[in-house]
Amino acid sequence: MSALKKEFAATGALFTDISGKPAEDANSYWAPVVITRAQIDAEIERLCSIPKPGNGWRQSLITHPMAPARAPGLAPGIQVRLSVLLPGESTQQFRHNATEVNFCIAGEGETRIGGKVIRHRQYDVWNHPSYSAYTHHNTSRKPVVKLTYSNAPLLQNLQVYLADEEPVSQEAGPVPDHARTDDPTRKSPFGTFAIGDEGGMLMPYETLINPVAAESKALHFPWEQVKAELDKLVALGKSYVGRRLYMMYNPLTTRFNGITPSFFATMTIRPGGIVDRPHRHVSAAINYYFKGRGFSMVAGNRYEWGPGDLMLSAPGWAVHNHASYEEQVYELTVQDQPLHIYMESLLWQEDLKHAPQLLGSRPGFSTNRDKLAA
Repeated sequence: MSALKKEFAATGALFTDISGKPAEDANSYWAPVVITRAQIDAEIERLCSIPKPGNGWRQSLITHPMAPARAPGLAPGIQVRLSVLLPGESTQQFRHNATEVNFCIAGEGETRIGGKVIRHRQYDVWNHPSYSAYTHHNTSRKPVVKLTYSNAPLLQNLQVYLADEEPVSQEAGPVPDHARTDDPTRKSPFGTFAIGDEGGMLMPYETLINPVAAESKALHFPWEQVKAELDKLVALGKSYVGRRLYMMYNPLTTRFNGITPSFFATMTIRPGGIVDRPHRHVSAAINYYFKGRGFSMVAGNRYEWGPGDLMLSAPGWAVHNHASYEEQVYELTVQDQPLHIYMESLLWQEDLKHAPQLLGSRPGFSTNRDKLAA
């Protein structure tokens, strides 16, 4: 059978009567989970010990126990891969229709994507646009270890995740604009025009199927440069009520504020002795703590974490807050907020009346609204 022909079983749709029934909360709320540094180090060691795979990819998925087999994610819409390259190794070229955030947690190497070479070191972050062919290379004398976050589970649940392990090589160049043509048989003479007086418009077929192209770039955020800016936030006084972080912004995402259209990625510096006020949001968040110790309160449950730990720290719509112990904390957060903003599904609640019961304070700690960051 060719790739273009599918055999479908005879089937039919069903009617389900929901007349007069209230909307149900049928969500399965995923529990927070902490993957410790010891667990991650053990898996890195195992991946280093296996024979080199034919495609060069030494990697494991880090999956939540509630994740369905068809969409193995650490959160319902976020897949996390742990990958290792030994000195001198390279991966086979690969592309898929998911977007990625890459985070180097050890070593240094190169990523080649769309004719661009990204030379990365420990704690650097960079994104991969959808369907851009790429390879990874270890050009150092030590293993390179990365965490890769992608929206593959969303596509897998939609049954449209597409991967290509033998893509044609790509070189950077101008974005093609196939829809712009003077052929009268391919262009409506009426164009796009207003209908009514409320701002609605009618759009012809050729624009619908091929909108104006926007170039999607792989962007590199070197940790050395990001840290220099992040450290300046420590000096903010008690009048600052926000969180001391920077989002690594991809202008392609416009008002949806992401590093990819699905995810934002933030670097946070958390002074010692800070307890955030509880809040909640529909989007799910995954934290990687690479310096410092603390704890998180999630829906009234306490979770301890330390350097090198990875955590599903904010399941969707679960009340949560984070606190640092005496030492300063650095953390990377990946969250699927941009996707929810675009879908108009994002709900975000900061002012919670039941905050005192969920704050997780301890003697000597104060909230970030009251503490002067020293």
